[in-house]
Amino acid sequence: MSETLPLTGERTAPGIWHENYWFARHDAAYRWIVGQVPIAGRILDAGCGEGYGAELLRRAGTGPVIGLDYEDTTLRHVRRVYPQVNVVRGNLVQTPFADRTFTTLTSLQTIEHLWEQPRFVAECARILAPGGTLVLSTPNRLTFPSGNWYHTRELTAAEFAELLAPHFEITQALGLHHGARLAAWETQYGSCVDAQLSAEHDQWDDNLAALVRSTTYADFEIRPGDLDESLDLILVARPTGG
Repeated sequence: MSETLPLTGERTAPGIWHENYWFARHDAAYRWIVGQVPIAGRILDAGCGEGYGAELLRRAGTGPVIGLDYEDTTLRHVRRVYPQVNVVRGNLVQTPFADRTFTTLTSLQTIEHLWEQPRFVAECARILAPGGTLVLSTPNRLTFPSGNWYHTRELTAAEFAELLAPHFEITQALGLHHGARLAAWETQYGSCVDAQLSAEHDQWDDNLAALVRSTTYADFEIRPGDLDESLDLILVARPTGG
């Protein structure tokens, strides 16, 4: 269970009812990867956080999964809760891995936390094997609420693509959106994100609390087009050159 992992606001985790919307939004991207991206060979989840995504990748794949993070408490939690995920402590912009180590590299909702974003992208290119697959996601700066002090630089779709361009060919550019149920709720009550941020969770009204509790990954859609209106941005890419 994730309740032993301190909730700081830097990362989300399953099993916390008032964080459930954010967890489901993150979970939707991992589930999309599992359904749409071949998961084989050696897999790295860079910035694995609580570990739920690395565990999903492990269950779907045919090779070992490594979760990379910098924080000891988090990695101890991953070892305890997801013992079949291999964990490594390290800096995302200077990883301890050899060149061309991984077939698949995922890093979801991580790059916005990094000061050296171009260096991280270059490091991803270094440790990915030729023909390997990179999947990155990040909040869309055009729609994400301002003021998250854990984020060093949020990105638009154009900025995200520009960041990858020196080292990667983008094969898919996708946006995460609210699905029909969340959209219908917002038609009646307004933005569910704004409502969550406007008050502490113990002050939420019953409609909002019920929505947050019941939200799952299936309440989000991931699709091409309308990237500037999306909530989160997802890029799938492969390394350029040899």
